[in-house]
Amino acid sequence: MRSIWNGAISFGLVSIPVKMYSATDSASAVSFVQIHEKDGGRIRYRKVCELDGEEVSQDEIGKGYQAASDVIVPLTDADLASLPLPTTKTLTILAFVDAADIDPLQMDKAYYLGANGPSAAKPYVLLRDALTHHQKVAIGKVALRNRETLAMLRVHDDAIVMHALLWPDQIRSPQGLAPKEDVQIRDNELTLAETLMDSLGELDPAELHDDYRDAVEELVSAKLEGGEPAVPSEGPKRGKVIDLMAALEDSVRAARQERGGADEEAGSGGSVTRLRRKAAESEEDGAERPARKAPARTAKKATAKRTAAKKTATKSAASKKGASAGQGGAAKKTATKKTPAKRTASRRKAG
Repeated sequence: MRSIWNGAISFGLVSIPVKMYSATDSASAVSFVQIHEKDGGRIRYRKVCELDGEEVSQDEIGKGYQAASDVIVPLTDADLASLPLPTTKTLTILAFVDAADIDPLQMDKAYYLGANGPSAAKPYVLLRDALTHHQKVAIGKVALRNRETLAMLRVHDDAIVMHALLWPDQIRSPQGLAPKEDVQIRDNELTLAETLMDSLGELDPAELHDDYRDAVEELVSAKLEGGEPAVPSEGPKRGKVIDLMAALEDSVRAARQERGGADEEAGSGGSVTRLRRKAAESEEDGAERPARKAPARTAKKATAKRTAAKKTATKSAASKKGASAGQGGAAKKTATKKTPAKRTASRRKAG
């Protein structure tokens, strides 16, 4: 890769010489040129001076700042290079923050930063490892292409990546775009929406490709060969949403079918409702049910035997107690009867 900027990262009193490389490539994106529909001729933009109407070559074009509607102040490269900006050749780190504190709306183009020379290796690795270990991103400022921009530094695949950030006043307000009506979302609707999110599964970057570019290339090939372009297949019909719950349920069902059925979804973290077992399966398991319940019957019989034994023991004890009580009463009666007889015999002897 060819570097587009040479400078240094200022990390406190530490200076890290780096080279900047573009991290993205838009060459593979679909692009069109303008043509004259009448004869197919290419339409090109020419740079023309408004004063004399003549076309101007690139080496004759300079820079100017429009101070008013009819006033343009010429500025040379030397004028811009002499600006008192410390960020012209230095990316100055201002703070370290959590990545969640940066609004994705602010992120602009991305660049790779590579160590520039052997002396930059150790401080480069130090900053990289500190960002990784501390789980922070660095926020700084740098001057690129004749303008100063905010920058965010983070680690990606052992390299430091710089994201150019828009200034806060460059972010438009979304006020008035959200629905003004008081919309009430039911719990089951939110649950079903989350189930749909789980059913879609994880994203595999290897499966991502530009379908539009493929379709355009096929169309161009067909026209070059003089044939008719293929008729596009009809996509899913998207009508007006009448029943939100029905639409969510259909979406969950379609997502599960696309990913191989509900059984596979159970292992992927999705919420799956288990169906009741079929009658045939219940009949097959019927032979096992008495065996499972047998211990319960045995326990009941044992309990009954223990209860009967207790009752028998209670009756026996009661019988013995009654017998003892009867014998004691008879003895008392006998003793009572014998006492008068002894008294009579005593009287006879005395007489």
